[in-house]
Amino acid sequence: MEWYLKVLKQYADFNGRARRTEFWMFFLFNVIVSIIFTIIDTMLGTYGALSGIYGLAILIPALAVSVRRLHDTGKSGWMILVGLIPVIGFIWLLVLYIMEGTPGENQYGANPKEVA
Repeated sequence: MEWYLKVLKQYADFNGRARRTEFWMFFLFNVIVSIIFTIIDTMLGTYGALSGIYGLAILIPALAVSVRRLHDTGKSGWMILVGLIPVIGFIWLLVLYIMEGTPGENQYGANPKEVA
């Protein structure tokens, strides 16, 4: 939960680097919260209103942590646009998100693993 809150505190911070743990814990808690909101929407019959509001609220932090994760692998944040390529783009981004970050400092800042 602390990783999820850390990403929310850095709401629109696209600078720096994000470790794999930070990215994937945010992703996990985001999926859990989305499922909870979907269940509540279904029970209340609100046709996805709560889920939609949550999705819009979490869009910027999700993009920011994705860009910081790409920075950790030494790639530009613009590489996120590769995801627009059907199938291959998704697979390539997944590989980048799973990769170990570059050791030491890179052009995007110090290694968050060494700073922590």
